[in-house]
Amino acid sequence: MSGLAAKFAVAAGVLLVIVAIVASASFYTLDETEQAIVVQFGAPVGEPVVEPGFHFKLPFIQEIRRFDKRLLSWDGDPNQIPTRGEQFISVDTTARWRIVDPLKFLQSVGDERGAQLRLNDILDSVVRDQISASDLVEIVRSKDWAISEEDLQRAQIVGEGDEEILLQEVTRGRSEIFASVLAQAQTQMPQYGIELVDIRMKRVDYVREVQQRVFERMIAERQRIAEQFRAEGEGRASEIDGQTERMRAEIRSEARRQAEVIRGDADAEATRIYNEAFGADPEFYVFFRTLESYTQTLGRDVTLILNTDSEYFRFLKEIGRAGPGGP
Repeated sequence: MSGLAAKFAVAAGVLLVIVAIVASASFYTLDETEQAIVVQFGAPVGEPVVEPGFHFKLPFIQEIRRFDKRLLSWDGDPNQIPTRGEQFISVDTTARWRIVDPLKFLQSVGDERGAQLRLNDILDSVVRDQISASDLVEIVRSKDWAISEEDLQRAQIVGEGDEEILLQEVTRGRSEIFASVLAQAQTQMPQYGIELVDIRMKRVDYVREVQQRVFERMIAERQRIAEQFRAEGEGRASEIDGQTERMRAEIRSEARRQAEVIRGDADAEATRIYNEAFGADPEFYVFFRTLESYTQTLGRDVTLILNTDSEYFRFLKEIGRAGPGGP
């Protein structure tokens, strides 16, 4: 009896395990960001499951393909595209898309990787068509963009022709071009169960060969501007040096003039004083001037040959005749 009970307990346990396995294989859950397709033997069964929560499927013979409900990003590779004016530029674009019909999506592209490859083909082609049909000024400018002096100066630095491009009238700007890209690409999306929400241009630039020439022109222009500033600085420095020299010469000339005037006034005043002093006793003046001449003409190495009656030694003779006791 106890052996029968043990077998029954084992059988019940095995049954419970089988029921648990079947139950786990029969139910699945979706969260708010997911949608699903039930696939049986590789073929979709029923309508897409878009509601979050618990859902039932046949165990073991059906499987679930899950797809994201959220916005997904597409980033294309930069492409070298000629404009209508045959100017080659590099265009880098990005887009946002979502899966709106998971059944068509599964049947047409299979998964997100397949969708990315299909978007590469479609969006690259549409962008190339629109860029090739547009002028460069329409690609780089918005329709309502007001040109500033800084923009014009930058265009002059970049190179010849860019200033004329900026001054051209724009009837269809970058926004209108990519609105056309979006509208044209959206018409091809429903067959893949995809909604294309937006497409934008991340970057537009000259191709590498043109970039190098642009950089060389920019460097040359900057060097020219630097040389112009240096020349203007040197010219200004020379002008300041000239003004300084002229002012210094004028100051020195004025100082010399004032010195001569002062010296002349002093000499005149000294002469007047001498005249007044010596005019009071002319004989003393003659005596004083004679003595001064002695100090200038007579010396240790000086030899004078004069007549004994010379007036030059008159005062000395008179002193000698007077003797030490007086006249």
